[in-house]
Amino acid sequence: MTRVVVVDDQTLIRQGIRGLLEVAGIDVVGEADDGRAALPVIARTTPDVILLDLRMPRFDGIWTLERLRADNVDIPVLVLTTFDDDELVLAALRAGARGYLLKDVTLDQLTRAIRTLADGGTLIAPSITDRMLRAIRSGPSPVGPEAPPVQSLTEREQEVLRLVARGYSNREIAELLFLAEGTVKNHVSTILTKLGARDRTNAVLRALHEGILG
Repeated sequence: MTRVVVVDDQTLIRQGIRGLLEVAGIDVVGEADDGRAALPVIARTTPDVILLDLRMPRFDGIWTLERLRADNVDIPVLVLTTFDDDELVLAALRAGARGYLLKDVTLDQLTRAIRTLADGGTLIAPSITDRMLRAIRSGPSPVGPEAPPVQSLTEREQEVLRLVARGYSNREIAELLFLAEGTVKNHVSTILTKLGARDRTNAVLRALHEGILG
């Protein structure tokens, strides 16, 4: 069973999400009302996915993402928020979120997204609009000015990267390309190195910025 921690400042929202997810077979192992309260809950429960709101009155979602990254917590974060704001989406993705959904999604969409992240996938493609793509390409590099120059990707690596950008996990990519899962993991590792990226989300953002994708 996939295990989730829900971080949202509204008690009713947290309780509602818990009830819906548990009906859908997802185990909510912890809750918190802001990022500071979430850290010990996450450390204690080690969930498969963190479900995170962005706008919270004290320690908000961006603060939480940055703190998790600073603490080297490698648990995928799915942002679930009411705010469809380009700058906020980009800030969350650059801070390490692996998915971004609005709260008007269906339960089926939410559970599929949680399981996708738990399985190693991302939700970049459904979340990035044309406006955000333009912002990524025209703005500063998502990996920072100190990042090494991008190295060229092989045709196979580009194929793998396109599937990563569409949210597929290593296992799903292996099935689609008729490869061993270990081979796909090696390709992803090489892609991260060549793009100077710390994770899959960051790799997709830099690839978009550099015009490698689309």
